[in-house]
Amino acid sequence: MLRPQLTVLGVSDMARAVDFWTQALGYVVSEGGAGASWTELAPPGGSGRELALQYSETPAQEHPRVHLDLAVDDAAEQACEVERLVSLGAARVDWDLYPADPDFVVLADPEGNRFCVVDLSHA
Repeated sequence: MLRPQLTVLGVSDMARAVDFWTQALGYVVSEGGAGASWTELAPPGGSGRELALQYSETPAQEHPRVHLDLAVDDAAEQACEVERLVSLGAARVDWDLYPADPDFVVLADPEGNRFCVVDLSHA
């Protein structure tokens, strides 16, 4: 039976991407690192989904077909996490596809990869 193994993000500056995502998620480098063309990041203690970073020369898509959703429990936590991620180097995205009452905020990592912070309590 097939099952998802890794989520992989393309990056052009591995050191910058490793720095951002390890701080953003509290993950550690389990393979590769700042000078590598492939890096795997894992939760400390090894329990949970890993994130991989792969060197890429192609630019990030403005409207990617695949992206990360990072979940939080409520709107207050969402606001705090968005601010924390922006302080780490993420950028707010002026997303033209927001619904009328979104439960998510679209950000871009320092490489331009889009991801969302989703409020799970949103009705």
